Amino acid sequence: MELVTASEEPSAALMYHVERPIFNEGYIDSELLHRKKRTPNCSSEKARSVVFGFLPILTWLPSYPLKEYLFGDIVSGISTGVMQLPQGTFAVISLMIGGVAVREAPDSMFAVNGTNASQVVDFEARDARRVEVVVALTTLVGIIQFVLGLLRFGFLAIYLTEPLVRGFTTAAAVHVSVSQIKYLLGVHTPRFNGPLSVVHSLDAVFRNIASTNVVTLIIGLVCMVFLYFIKDLNERFKKKLPIPIPGEIIVVIVSTGISYGMVMSENYGVEVVGKIPTGLLPPKIPDFSVFPNLFPDAFAIAVVGFSIAISLAKTFALKHGYSVDGNQELIALGLCNFMSSFFHTFVVTASMSRSLVQESTGGHTEIAGLLASILVLLVVVAIGFVFQPLPTTVLAAIIMVNLLGMYKQLKDIPALWRTSKIELAIWLVSFFASVLLGLDYGLVVAMGFAILTVIYRTQCPKNALLGQIPDTGLYFDVDEYEEAEECSGIKIFQSNTSIYFANSDLYVSALKAKTGIDPAQLLTGRKSQLKYAKRDNGERKAVNHCSSVKKNAVMNENNTESESEDDFFLQRLTPIHTIILDFTPVNFIDSVGAKTIKSVSQQLLFPKKTLEDRLVRSGLIH
Repeated sequence: MELVTASEEPSAALMYHVERPIFNEGYIDSELLHRKKRTPNCSSEKARSVVFGFLPILTWLPSYPLKEYLFGDIVSGISTGVMQLPQGTFAVISLMIGGVAVREAPDSMFAVNGTNASQVVDFEARDARRVEVVVALTTLVGIIQFVLGLLRFGFLAIYLTEPLVRGFTTAAAVHVSVSQIKYLLGVHTPRFNGPLSVVHSLDAVFRNIASTNVVTLIIGLVCMVFLYFIKDLNERFKKKLPIPIPGEIIVVIVSTGISYGMVMSENYGVEVVGKIPTGLLPPKIPDFSVFPNLFPDAFAIAVVGFSIAISLAKTFALKHGYSVDGNQELIALGLCNFMSSFFHTFVVTASMSRSLVQESTGGHTEIAGLLASILVLLVVVAIGFVFQPLPTTVLAAIIMVNLLGMYKQLKDIPALWRTSKIELAIWLVSFFASVLLGLDYGLVVAMGFAILTVIYRTQCPKNALLGQIPDTGLYFDVDEYEEAEECSGIKIFQSNTSIYFANSDLYVSALKAKTGIDPAQLLTGRKSQLKYAKRDNGERKAVNHCSSVKKNAVMNENNTESESEDDFFLQRLTPIHTIILDFTPVNFIDSVGAKTIKSVSQQLLFPKKTLEDRLVRSGLIH
């Protein structure tokens, strides 16, 4: 029964008086609660839910808002499609796949009519074989990702915490920016991969900076300034502009026209996109015989590709307020890689630069991605020649301007310094490991460090003694708040962690330190008391042997006398008579933790039966 009474004074707080019966666990399980019988649910609603979960496009496409989204998706799709033409989707995946292709089809396998001094390589046969290897690798990656999705391995995404993702994506922005500097300057440098690739790439650029093409640099800088101005204009007047100004499309069209008219590639040495292969290859079944050799690499690529995709997805999900299903992402990536591999395609994953362009140019839905794909298909099939004069420095400018938003995540550092040092450490480790070691190894290091912080939190929790705020039922840390007062003779201990095998001993140590009570010392003190009590009560022992009445009285003493004697022993050792363990923050306790708490409780409680047994053994009672 609950009774609510309120004071007549308007400023007084409502007071609740609660009276409830006390239940034990056995009564609740046997009498109070009865589990529902589970029956298979094969209704049409269940089937509909499964279909919509597997194909989420069916949920949003019928209600697609044409007026609000269509133009933005069109502009975004065209801008993203143009950028997709000259470069690979993601450098890390490209390098991993390239390493596998070179290993499985090295030049030495295709040497013809050569000697050790001068070796001639059949490049056509070598490249054809490498394509077969990459296609088989793509097929295997798709199978692995699809199976992992069906097995619900998307839960791995929960270890990609927000600080880890933001540090990782900021590092990815550094990698992409560094890779575009050579195109912006018009210098030629080799590609680097693996640890310290960023350092080596910067070193190569600075060593060749004297060969910078001035015309290329001017074009790139002009495009960057124009794009930055357009983006600032769109942001300032987004409420007044009916549609965003498509800066990327304007830059591509104008620069392509000027480059074509002035023949910049020949007259000024400006690097352009160049010849784009046209036509589609007929579908072909992959070479399954190479699967055993490719499986370890395929598994690594599948995990890295998923991690990159889910990291970017979570970044945009946090920004725009929606959720991401890791299992759905795995299934989508798996199907995409598997089905497309029969048409000689590359492993699919998310691209940071293209994703940022798609978002910043007004893309809202997958329609933008569909239009970008259609544009790439048209270019490959028919109109590739249109974009051949496009300067690569223009694409570099588009990418670098759109990466500016990612660098704003550096503001996380002072914010996390004020709120959580552990999350700041995750951010910094994720960033520096990904910059220095590469995105693949950096992601592994960051995830490992994030898991270690979970262990650290359980090993180093916040321990506190709680005190009551006067005239309230509120309890707070007595070391942190002046108003919190401990109740006389009572210690309320709280530790904000779960109790399990790895930290149960630490929990007991913290309990001893905070309360000032050591069960082992308490037990030693009790033994000492019993020893002196035995010596000082020799006369009582003699009287008990002479008087059977008194002996029976001692042996059959009532609970009140026993409790008073118990209190006598405890009060001589410590003024604390009650210890309360606050388990409010505790999520779980394993068997080791439960045994530890039980052991400590038995030592601290020193139950009446234990006291009587010790008195009997000491000769004080019979």
